[in-house]
Amino acid sequence: DAILFYRMGDFYEMFFDDAVTAARVLGITLTSRSSKDDEHKVPMCGVPFHAVSGYLARMVKAGFRVAICEQTEDPSQAKGIVKREVIRVVTPGVTTEEQLLDARSNRYVCALAVQAGPKNQLLAGLSFLDVSTGDFLVSEVLLPEKNFNPLIEETTRIQPAEILVSEKDRERLAPALDILRTLLPGLCVTTRQDGMFAPDTARLSLTDHFRTASLAGFGCEAMSAGICAAGGLLAYIQETQKTDLSFIQRLRPLDHGGFLIIDESSRRNLELTETIIGGKREGSLLSVLDLTCTPMGARLLRSRLLFPLQDRQAIRQRLDSVEALVLDPDRRRQLRQVLAGIADLERLCSRLVLGHGNARDMSGLKVSLGRLPELQALLADISPGLLRETAGELDPLADLHELIDRAIRDDAPITLREGNLIREGFHPELDELIVLLRDGKQMILGLEQKERERTGLAKLKVGYNRVFGYYFELSRAQAAEIPADFIRKQTLVNAERFITPELKELENRIASAQERRLELEYTLFSEIRNRIAGESERILGTAARVAAIDFLACLAEAAAGYQYSKPEMTDGDEISIRAGRHPVIERAMDPGRFVPNDIVLDQRQHELLIITGPNMAGKSTVLRQTALIVLMAHLGSFVPAERAGLCL
Repeated sequence: DAILFYRMGDFYEMFFDDAVTAARVLGITLTSRSSKDDEHKVPMCGVPFHAVSGYLARMVKAGFRVAICEQTEDPSQAKGIVKREVIRVVTPGVTTEEQLLDARSNRYVCALAVQAGPKNQLLAGLSFLDVSTGDFLVSEVLLPEKNFNPLIEETTRIQPAEILVSEKDRERLAPALDILRTLLPGLCVTTRQDGMFAPDTARLSLTDHFRTASLAGFGCEAMSAGICAAGGLLAYIQETQKTDLSFIQRLRPLDHGGFLIIDESSRRNLELTETIIGGKREGSLLSVLDLTCTPMGARLLRSRLLFPLQDRQAIRQRLDSVEALVLDPDRRRQLRQVLAGIADLERLCSRLVLGHGNARDMSGLKVSLGRLPELQALLADISPGLLRETAGELDPLADLHELIDRAIRDDAPITLREGNLIREGFHPELDELIVLLRDGKQMILGLEQKERERTGLAKLKVGYNRVFGYYFELSRAQAAEIPADFIRKQTLVNAERFITPELKELENRIASAQERRLELEYTLFSEIRNRIAGESERILGTAARVAAIDFLACLAEAAAGYQYSKPEMTDGDEISIRAGRHPVIERAMDPGRFVPNDIVLDQRQHELLIITGPNMAGKSTVLRQTALIVLMAHLGSFVPAERAGLCL
C-alpha cells in the first residue's frame, strides 16, 4: 500500500507500477532497465538521495504513502547482494519532513475505534498523535443512532491529516468518513487489520510502551474505546517509524470539563483559525493574535484558541501575567528577542529520537539551549505568577549544551556520511586520523629526514607512484650501503627503490584514514544523538515551558500593539463591552476607521438584542465581535475594547 523508494547507490529507484505512478506525480522521466526491444521490460525511475525530502513531500501531498528502503550493511563487507530493509514509512499524517510540516501547526494522525455503547448508542474512541512533537491525545464520544455529529465535531476540531481505522470500522463509519473528507480536504484514510485495535492488544501496546501496569496514571483507564484507538495508533506509528518512540512520553485525555466548547459551525463562522472562503490562515483571529516567536508557542496558541478556559482563576492568572509584560515593555522586548533565537525544540527532539536528526539539528539545539539561561534571568524578578513559576521550572539542559558544543562542529554538513561532523579534541582516535589526513605528506617527509639521519644517506629521498605507493629511492652506487631493514621493491637503470616496515605502516594509515574517519565520525555522531535522545523527556519539558512563556509574551505584544484592554472576569451574569472592536476587521482597515460598538447583555432586562439595519451596515460584525471578545477573554488575552466586564 505504499510507493517503494529503493536505495541503489546515490539514487532511490522505483520499479513497475510504482515507477509509472511516481514519474507522473513527480514529473520525472520514466525509463527501463531492459533494452527497448524487450517485451518484458521493467519500468523504472529514480530521484537523487540527497534531494529526497522534496520528492517525498510531493508524493505525500498527492496522497501517497512512501516506504523508504535503505542499505543496512556495509557494501564492502557484504557477501553477495547488500542487505536492505524498509527503515520507515512516510504518510500524510506520519512525517517529520520539514517540507511537509507547517511550523506553526501540529500535524496529527487520528485513529478511530467503535464499540457498542449504552441504549443502542455507539461509543467512538478517538486518538490523535503528532509524530513530529510526540503530542498524544485520547477521547471518547457517544454516538446516538445514525448520528455521527459528535465524532465529526471532535475530529474537525483537531484537523488531522490522516485517519486510521480498522477494516471492520471503516464500513460502519463510512458516512462519517465521507463528511470528514468534505470538511478536511486532502484527508487520507488508512485501513489496518482489526487485530491492531483489539482491546487486549491495544492496552498491552500502550502499557508496554509507557512501562506501566495500567493507564490509570494517565486518566484514561476507563476509556475502553479510546484505548482501542490509542493502542492501534501507537502500533501504526511503530510499524511506520521502525525505531524508538521514547519521545512519546504520555497519553493525554481530551478532557473538555475545564474548557469552553466551540462547535464546528461556530469555529468556521467566527473564522478562528481559517477563513470561511478559501480556508486561509490570513484573515482569521489566529493570524491577528499570532505574534509568537517560536514554533512551539505558535502551536500552543492555536491549541489554546480552540480550547479556551472556563476556570475563572486560571483565566485571571493568564491575564495577570499578560498585564505584567504589557506594563514592562523593555522586559517584553528583551524576552521576545531571546525567544526568537530558540528553534523548534519539540520537532528537533523527535527527529533526533527517530534517528532522522543531522548535525544541523544538533547545532540548532545547541544554539537554542544557549538562550535558556538568559530567558530564566529575564523572568527571575518578575512579579509572582505564571511567568515566574514557569521560568523557575525551566531546565536549561546545560549538560546537553556542553556536550554538543564540545562534540559537534558548527560548520558540519547536512549529510552524515561525508565527515567533518565532530570537533577536534573530542575523541583521541579521530584526532589522530584528522592529523594523518591533514599532515600526511609532511609526516612522510619527516620520516625521510629521520631515515637520512639514521642511515647517513644524505641523498635518500621519498617518492610515490600509483603502483607501489610510497618508497625510498637511492642511486645504484649508494644502494650497497642500505640498512638490513630496507626491502628492495624496484630496480631502475640508475636507481634502486626500497620500502621499510615503518614507511609501509604510515602509508597504510594515511590511505585508510579517510574511510576510517568517516566511519568513526558517523559512529560518534550516532552515539551522541542517542545520548541526547535519551534525555527527550527533559527536552520536551523545556520545550513546553518555552512555549508557555512565548504564548503569554505573544498576547502581551498583541495587547500593547493593538491597544487592547484587560477584561474583568466577573461572578455575575452580565456582558458589558464599551467601545468594542472586531479584532480582525479593524486590522484590515486604516487606523481609526473602525467604528466601536457598545454591548450590554444580561439575564434580566437585556437577554436578547435585535439589531437592524441595511445590508453591509455591520450587523453580523457586531454579533461576531462580541463572540470573539468573549472568546479572547477566555483565552486569557486582553480584548479590543475600552472596557469589558464579562461573566463566565
